[in-house]
Amino acid sequence: MTAPLNIAVLGAGAWGTALAIAFAHQHQVRLWAREPDVMAAMVAERENRRFLPGYTLPPGVAPEGDFARAVAGSDLNLLATSVAGLRPTLALLRQLAPETPVVWICKGLEAGSAKLPHQVVAEELGKDFPCAALTGPSFADEVARGLPTAVTLASHDLAFSRRLAQGLNAQRLRIYASDDLVGAEVGGAVKNVMAIAAGICDGMGFGLNARAALITRGLAEISRLGMALGGRRETFQGLAGMGDLLLTCTGDLSRNRRVGLALAAGKNLEQILAELGHIAEGVNTAREVAALADRMGIDMPITQAVAGILFSGIPAGEAVAQLLARDPKVE
Repeated sequence: MTAPLNIAVLGAGAWGTALAIAFAHQHQVRLWAREPDVMAAMVAERENRRFLPGYTLPPGVAPEGDFARAVAGSDLNLLATSVAGLRPTLALLRQLAPETPVVWICKGLEAGSAKLPHQVVAEELGKDFPCAALTGPSFADEVARGLPTAVTLASHDLAFSRRLAQGLNAQRLRIYASDDLVGAEVGGAVKNVMAIAAGICDGMGFGLNARAALITRGLAEISRLGMALGGRRETFQGLAGMGDLLLTCTGDLSRNRRVGLALAAGKNLEQILAELGHIAEGVNTAREVAALADRMGIDMPITQAVAGILFSGIPAGEAVAQLLARDPKVE
Protein backbone atom coordinates (compact mmCIF):
# COMPACT_ATOMS: atom_id res chain seq x y z
CA MET A 1 0.00 0.00 0.00
CA THR A 2 1.54 3.30 -1.12
CA ALA A 3 1.26 6.52 0.84
CA PRO A 4 -1.66 8.81 -0.07
CA LEU A 5 -0.82 11.66 -2.44
CA ASN A 6 -1.99 15.25 -2.57
CA ILE A 7 -3.27 15.55 -6.14
CA ALA A 8 -4.32 18.73 -7.90
CA VAL A 9 -6.71 17.97 -10.75
CA LEU A 10 -6.57 21.04 -12.97
CA GLY A 11 -9.76 21.15 -14.97
CA ALA A 12 -13.26 20.15 -13.87
CA GLY A 13 -14.61 18.79 -17.12
CA ALA A 14 -16.17 15.35 -17.22
CA TRP A 15 -12.88 13.43 -17.32
CA GLY A 16 -11.11 15.55 -14.72
CA THR A 17 -14.08 15.24 -12.37
CA ALA A 18 -14.30 11.49 -12.90
CA LEU A 19 -10.62 11.00 -12.08
CA ALA A 20 -10.96 13.22 -9.02
CA ILE A 21 -13.77 10.97 -7.82
CA ALA A 22 -11.78 7.81 -8.55
CA PHE A 23 -8.54 8.98 -6.92
CA ALA A 24 -10.27 10.44 -3.85
CA HIS A 25 -10.86 6.94 -2.46
CA GLN A 26 -7.11 6.68 -1.76
CA HIS A 27 -5.76 10.23 -2.04
CA GLN A 28 -6.56 13.83 -1.19
CA VAL A 29 -7.69 15.70 -4.29
CA ARG A 30 -8.16 19.38 -5.03
CA LEU A 31 -10.36 19.85 -8.09
CA TRP A 32 -9.78 23.21 -9.77
CA ALA A 33 -12.59 24.61 -11.87
CA ARG A 34 -11.98 27.48 -14.27
CA GLU A 35 -15.71 28.24 -14.61
CA PRO A 36 -17.14 30.15 -11.62
CA ASP A 37 -20.60 28.59 -12.01
CA VAL A 38 -19.15 25.06 -12.01
CA MET A 39 -17.08 25.88 -8.94
CA ALA A 40 -20.05 27.36 -7.07
CA ALA A 41 -22.24 24.35 -7.87
CA MET A 42 -19.60 21.87 -6.72
CA VAL A 43 -19.21 23.68 -3.41
CA ALA A 44 -22.94 24.06 -2.79
CA GLU A 45 -24.18 20.74 -4.16
CA ARG A 46 -21.10 18.46 -4.14
CA GLU A 47 -21.82 17.67 -7.77
CA ASN A 48 -20.56 18.85 -11.15
CA ARG A 49 -23.99 19.26 -12.71
CA ARG A 50 -22.65 20.93 -15.85
CA PHE A 51 -20.06 18.42 -16.99
CA LEU A 52 -20.68 15.21 -15.02
CA PRO A 53 -24.17 15.27 -13.51
CA GLY A 54 -25.41 12.51 -11.24
CA TYR A 55 -22.19 11.81 -9.31
CA THR A 56 -21.56 13.07 -5.78
CA LEU A 57 -18.07 14.30 -5.02
CA PRO A 58 -16.65 12.15 -2.19
CA PRO A 59 -15.20 13.77 0.95
CA GLY A 60 -11.68 13.43 -0.43
CA VAL A 61 -12.40 15.93 -3.23
CA ALA A 62 -12.01 19.60 -2.34
CA PRO A 63 -13.29 21.98 -5.07
CA GLU A 64 -10.99 24.96 -5.51
CA GLY A 65 -11.48 28.05 -7.63
CA ASP A 66 -8.05 29.59 -7.05
CA PHE A 67 -5.33 28.06 -9.21
CA ALA A 68 -2.47 28.93 -6.85
CA ARG A 69 -4.23 27.36 -3.88
CA ALA A 70 -5.09 24.29 -5.94
CA VAL A 71 -1.45 23.48 -6.71
CA ALA A 72 0.08 24.60 -3.40
CA GLY A 73 1.74 21.64 -1.71
CA SER A 74 0.58 19.09 -4.28
CA ASP A 75 2.57 15.93 -4.96
CA LEU A 76 1.15 15.61 -8.45
CA ASN A 77 -0.53 18.03 -10.84
CA LEU A 78 -2.97 16.24 -13.13
CA LEU A 79 -3.76 18.42 -16.13
CA ALA A 80 -7.35 17.80 -17.20
CA THR A 81 -7.47 20.59 -19.76
CA SER A 82 -8.05 20.32 -23.49
CA VAL A 83 -5.02 20.28 -25.78
CA ALA A 84 -5.65 23.99 -26.41
CA GLY A 85 -5.48 24.67 -22.68
CA LEU A 86 -2.33 22.66 -22.05
CA ARG A 87 0.34 25.26 -22.83
CA PRO A 88 -1.19 28.15 -20.83
CA THR A 89 -1.71 25.82 -17.86
CA LEU A 90 1.90 24.69 -18.03
CA ALA A 91 3.01 28.32 -18.11
CA LEU A 92 1.18 28.89 -14.83
CA LEU A 93 2.75 25.78 -13.30
CA ARG A 94 6.20 26.96 -14.35
CA GLN A 95 5.65 29.96 -12.07
CA LEU A 96 3.70 28.37 -9.22
CA ALA A 97 4.84 24.74 -9.02
CA PRO A 98 8.06 24.41 -11.02
CA GLU A 99 9.14 21.08 -9.47
CA THR A 100 5.88 19.15 -9.05
CA PRO A 101 5.47 16.22 -11.49
CA VAL A 102 2.70 16.55 -14.05
CA VAL A 103 0.38 14.10 -15.78
CA TRP A 104 -1.89 15.12 -18.67
CA ILE A 105 -5.01 13.41 -19.93
CA CYS A 106 -5.71 15.40 -23.12
CA LYS A 107 -5.45 13.54 -26.42
CA GLY A 108 -4.59 15.38 -29.60
CA LEU A 109 -2.09 17.60 -31.38
CA GLU A 110 -1.59 21.28 -30.68
CA ALA A 111 -3.34 23.44 -33.27
CA GLY A 112 -0.93 25.19 -35.60
CA SER A 113 2.20 23.35 -34.47
CA ALA A 114 1.00 19.71 -34.71
CA LYS A 115 3.03 19.03 -31.56
CA LEU A 116 2.16 16.18 -29.25
CA PRO A 117 1.48 17.09 -25.62
CA HIS A 118 4.85 15.84 -24.38
CA GLN A 119 6.59 18.19 -26.81
CA VAL A 120 4.58 21.12 -25.42
CA VAL A 121 5.50 20.05 -21.89
CA ALA A 122 9.18 19.86 -22.82
CA GLU A 123 9.07 23.39 -24.23
CA GLU A 124 7.34 24.81 -21.17
CA LEU A 125 8.92 22.82 -18.31
CA GLY A 126 12.07 21.28 -19.78
CA LYS A 127 12.80 18.02 -21.59
CA ASP A 128 13.83 16.16 -18.42
CA PHE A 129 10.85 17.26 -16.32
CA PRO A 130 9.08 14.34 -14.54
CA CYS A 131 5.89 13.86 -16.52
CA ALA A 132 3.57 11.30 -18.08
CA ALA A 133 0.44 10.88 -20.18
CA LEU A 134 -2.57 8.99 -18.85
CA THR A 135 -4.41 7.43 -21.78
CA GLY A 136 -6.37 4.39 -22.86
CA PRO A 137 -9.97 3.15 -23.22
CA SER A 138 -11.93 5.11 -20.65
CA PHE A 139 -15.25 6.95 -20.57
CA ALA A 140 -15.62 9.47 -17.73
CA ASP A 141 -19.10 8.26 -16.82
CA GLU A 142 -17.95 4.68 -16.25
CA VAL A 143 -14.90 5.71 -14.23
CA ALA A 144 -17.09 7.89 -12.01
CA ARG A 145 -19.45 4.93 -11.53
CA GLY A 146 -16.54 2.77 -10.39
CA LEU A 147 -16.78 0.33 -13.28
CA PRO A 148 -13.59 -1.64 -14.07
CA THR A 149 -11.24 0.32 -16.34
CA ALA A 150 -7.65 -0.23 -17.49
CA VAL A 151 -5.46 2.58 -18.80
CA THR A 152 -1.83 3.31 -19.62
CA LEU A 153 0.52 5.75 -17.89
CA ALA A 154 3.31 6.51 -20.35
CA SER A 155 6.53 8.40 -19.71
CA HIS A 156 9.97 8.54 -21.27
CA ASP A 157 11.18 7.52 -17.79
CA LEU A 158 9.91 3.97 -17.15
CA ALA A 159 10.94 4.02 -13.49
CA PHE A 160 8.86 7.18 -12.98
CA SER A 161 5.81 5.74 -14.75
CA ARG A 162 6.07 2.51 -12.76
CA ARG A 163 6.24 4.32 -9.40
CA LEU A 164 3.39 6.62 -10.26
CA ALA A 165 1.25 3.84 -11.76
CA GLN A 166 1.68 1.85 -8.57
CA GLY A 167 0.73 4.85 -6.47
CA LEU A 168 -2.40 5.65 -8.48
CA ASN A 169 -3.51 2.11 -9.26
CA ALA A 170 -6.83 1.10 -7.70
CA GLN A 171 -8.98 -2.01 -7.68
CA ARG A 172 -11.40 -0.66 -10.30
CA LEU A 173 -8.92 1.60 -12.12
CA ARG A 174 -5.95 -0.47 -13.21
CA ILE A 175 -2.97 1.53 -14.47
CA TYR A 176 -0.24 -0.03 -16.59
CA ALA A 177 3.16 1.64 -16.98
CA SER A 178 4.82 2.26 -20.35
CA ASP A 179 7.88 4.06 -21.63
CA ASP A 180 6.51 4.56 -25.16
CA LEU A 181 5.20 8.07 -24.64
CA VAL A 182 5.11 8.89 -28.36
CA GLY A 183 3.16 5.76 -29.24
CA ALA A 184 0.68 6.26 -26.41
CA GLU A 185 0.03 9.86 -27.41
CA VAL A 186 -0.35 9.12 -31.12
CA GLY A 187 -2.78 6.31 -30.34
CA GLY A 188 -4.85 8.55 -28.11
CA ALA A 189 -4.88 11.43 -30.58
CA VAL A 190 -5.62 9.73 -33.88
CA LYS A 191 -8.25 7.33 -32.52
CA ASN A 192 -10.49 10.39 -32.08
CA VAL A 193 -10.27 11.05 -35.81
CA MET A 194 -11.18 7.42 -36.48
CA ALA A 195 -14.13 7.72 -34.12
CA ILE A 196 -15.51 10.56 -36.24
CA ALA A 197 -15.12 8.30 -39.27
CA ALA A 198 -16.87 5.46 -37.44
CA GLY A 199 -19.76 7.75 -36.56
CA ILE A 200 -20.11 8.75 -40.22
CA CYS A 201 -20.00 5.08 -41.20
CA ASP A 202 -22.71 4.11 -38.69
CA GLY A 203 -24.80 7.20 -39.42
CA MET A 204 -24.89 6.37 -43.12
CA GLY A 205 -26.03 2.83 -42.37
CA PHE A 206 -23.05 1.02 -43.83
CA GLY A 207 -23.27 -1.85 -41.35
CA LEU A 208 -21.00 -3.78 -39.02
CA ASN A 209 -18.74 -5.17 -41.75
CA ALA A 210 -17.83 -1.65 -42.83
CA ARG A 211 -17.27 -0.53 -39.25
CA ALA A 212 -14.91 -3.45 -38.59
CA ALA A 213 -12.99 -2.69 -41.76
CA LEU A 214 -12.75 0.99 -40.86
CA ILE A 215 -11.44 0.27 -37.35
CA THR A 216 -8.87 -2.18 -38.69
CA ARG A 217 -7.64 0.13 -41.43
CA GLY A 218 -7.76 3.00 -38.99
CA LEU A 219 -5.38 1.14 -36.70
CA ALA A 220 -3.05 0.69 -39.67
CA GLU A 221 -3.02 4.47 -40.20
CA ILE A 222 -2.39 5.12 -36.51
CA SER A 223 0.47 2.63 -36.50
CA ARG A 224 2.09 4.07 -39.64
CA LEU A 225 2.14 7.58 -38.23
CA GLY A 226 3.10 6.51 -34.72
CA MET A 227 6.02 4.37 -35.83
CA ALA A 228 7.26 7.11 -38.16
CA LEU A 229 7.31 9.45 -35.15
CA GLY A 230 9.19 6.94 -33.00
CA GLY A 231 6.45 4.88 -31.35
CA ARG A 232 6.59 1.09 -31.05
CA ARG A 233 4.31 -1.32 -32.90
CA GLU A 234 3.28 -3.20 -29.74
CA THR A 235 1.89 0.00 -28.21
CA PHE A 236 -0.71 0.23 -30.96
CA GLN A 237 -1.84 -3.32 -30.16
CA GLY A 238 -2.44 -2.47 -26.50
CA LEU A 239 -4.65 -0.27 -24.34
CA ALA A 240 -3.34 3.02 -25.74
CA GLY A 241 -3.86 1.82 -29.31
CA MET A 242 -6.42 -0.83 -30.19
CA GLY A 243 -8.14 -0.63 -26.80
CA ASP A 244 -8.83 3.10 -27.01
CA LEU A 245 -9.71 2.85 -30.70
CA LEU A 246 -12.30 0.13 -30.17
CA LEU A 247 -14.01 1.94 -27.32
CA THR A 248 -14.18 5.32 -29.02
CA CYS A 249 -15.36 3.95 -32.37
CA THR A 250 -18.14 1.80 -30.93
CA GLY A 251 -19.23 3.37 -27.63
CA ASP A 252 -22.30 5.58 -27.53
CA LEU A 253 -20.60 7.82 -24.93
CA SER A 254 -17.92 8.86 -27.46
CA ARG A 255 -18.16 12.57 -28.29
CA ASN A 256 -16.14 12.15 -31.46
CA ARG A 257 -18.35 9.33 -32.70
CA ARG A 258 -21.36 11.57 -32.06
CA VAL A 259 -19.75 14.24 -34.25
CA GLY A 260 -19.55 11.69 -37.06
CA LEU A 261 -23.16 10.62 -36.58
CA ALA A 262 -24.26 14.24 -36.81
CA LEU A 263 -22.17 14.84 -39.94
CA ALA A 264 -23.85 11.83 -41.56
CA ALA A 265 -27.21 13.39 -40.69
CA GLY A 266 -26.26 16.49 -42.66
CA LYS A 267 -25.59 18.90 -39.82
CA ASN A 268 -22.84 21.50 -40.17
CA LEU A 269 -19.82 21.51 -37.88
CA GLU A 270 -20.69 24.72 -36.03
CA GLN A 271 -24.12 23.38 -35.14
CA ILE A 272 -22.71 20.00 -34.10
CA LEU A 273 -20.16 21.48 -31.70
CA ALA A 274 -22.72 23.86 -30.19
CA GLU A 275 -25.11 20.99 -29.51
CA LEU A 276 -22.36 18.73 -28.16
CA GLY A 277 -21.56 21.05 -25.25
CA HIS A 278 -18.15 19.39 -24.76
CA ILE A 279 -14.85 19.49 -26.61
CA ALA A 280 -14.40 16.84 -29.32
CA GLU A 281 -10.61 16.73 -29.72
CA GLY A 282 -10.82 14.75 -32.95
CA VAL A 283 -12.07 17.76 -34.91
CA ASN A 284 -8.93 19.88 -34.68
CA THR A 285 -6.73 16.80 -34.52
CA ALA A 286 -8.02 15.66 -37.94
CA ARG A 287 -6.67 18.81 -39.58
CA GLU A 288 -3.32 18.65 -37.80
CA VAL A 289 -2.79 14.94 -38.46
CA ALA A 290 -3.78 15.23 -42.12
CA ALA A 291 -1.30 18.07 -42.63
CA LEU A 292 1.42 16.23 -40.71
CA ALA A 293 0.87 13.07 -42.75
CA ASP A 294 1.16 15.11 -45.95
CA ARG A 295 4.45 16.64 -44.82
CA MET A 296 5.84 13.24 -43.82
CA GLY A 297 4.56 11.39 -46.88
CA ILE A 298 2.48 8.95 -44.83
CA ASP A 299 -0.60 7.40 -46.41
CA MET A 300 -3.62 8.14 -44.18
CA PRO A 301 -6.69 8.10 -46.43
CA ILE A 302 -9.31 7.83 -43.67
CA THR A 303 -7.79 10.78 -41.83
CA GLN A 304 -7.66 12.79 -45.06
CA ALA A 305 -11.31 11.97 -45.76
CA VAL A 306 -12.41 13.11 -42.29
CA ALA A 307 -10.42 16.35 -42.61
CA GLY A 308 -11.99 16.96 -46.01
CA ILE A 309 -15.50 16.52 -44.64
CA LEU A 310 -14.82 18.76 -41.63
CA PHE A 311 -12.88 21.58 -43.24
CA SER A 312 -13.21 21.44 -47.04
CA GLY A 313 -16.94 21.02 -47.35
CA ILE A 314 -16.74 17.59 -48.98
CA PRO A 315 -20.07 15.78 -48.47
CA ALA A 316 -19.75 12.62 -46.38
CA GLY A 317 -21.16 10.45 -49.16
CA GLU A 318 -18.64 11.78 -51.67
CA ALA A 319 -15.73 11.23 -49.27
CA VAL A 320 -16.83 7.65 -48.69
CA ALA A 321 -17.15 7.07 -52.44
CA GLN A 322 -13.59 8.32 -52.91
CA LEU A 323 -12.31 5.91 -50.25
CA LEU A 324 -14.14 2.98 -51.82
CA ALA A 325 -12.77 3.87 -55.26
CA ARG A 326 -9.13 3.54 -54.14
CA ASP A 327 -7.14 0.79 -55.81
CA PRO A 328 -6.91 -2.37 -53.67
CA LYS A 329 -3.55 -2.83 -51.99
CA VAL A 330 -1.65 -5.57 -50.18
CA GLU A 331 -2.63 -5.46 -46.51
